[in-house]
Amino acid sequence: MKPLKEFTIPFVGLKIGKHHFEYKIEQAFFEHFEYEEFNNVKIQVDVELEKKTTLLELHFKTSGYVNINCDLTNEPFNQTIKNEFDLVVKFGEEYNDENIDILIVPHGTYEINIQQYIYELIVLAVPIKRVHPGIEDGTLNSEILEKLEELSPKLKENKDTNEEIDPRWNTLKKLLTDK
Repeated sequence: MKPLKEFTIPFVGLKIGKHHFEYKIEQAFFEHFEYEEFNNVKIQVDVELEKKTTLLELHFKTSGYVNINCDLTNEPFNQTIKNEFDLVVKFGEEYNDENIDILIVPHGTYEINIQQYIYELIVLAVPIKRVHPGIEDGTLNSEILEKLEELSPKLKENKDTNEEIDPRWNTLKKLLTDK
């Protein structure tokens, strides 16, 4: 996959200290990754890069929303996204990204591309079970939701205490009360 130029940070010319970068993530970003789970995206990503003499520290902070479909009703809704992530970039003999929080790049590297980290940060912030907020508070009117209510098993509201109980259960209940 070809890296997007706007997510490449040339850190070699930066002074030692903190530097801020802002990115606006929209649907085109996820189309580049061929990720089709989102209907629409509007996310602000703030990256704080702290350059030190021997390493780089990156702090990612995302906020915004993604428009996704509900798992129960397939109705689209805006899911709020907030997430943070810290990454340490060290210099070594060869490229190594086996550790989640530490990236090792070869000596002589002068820039770093952060698009993959932003992509993963946003995708992992979306809940596994996507439920429309209207389902929880009862404000969503949907044909699918009505059909689910109609087909759901009904609980017996009027329990008759005179129901016939298997006598074996009565014997077992005595074990609980015989102390």
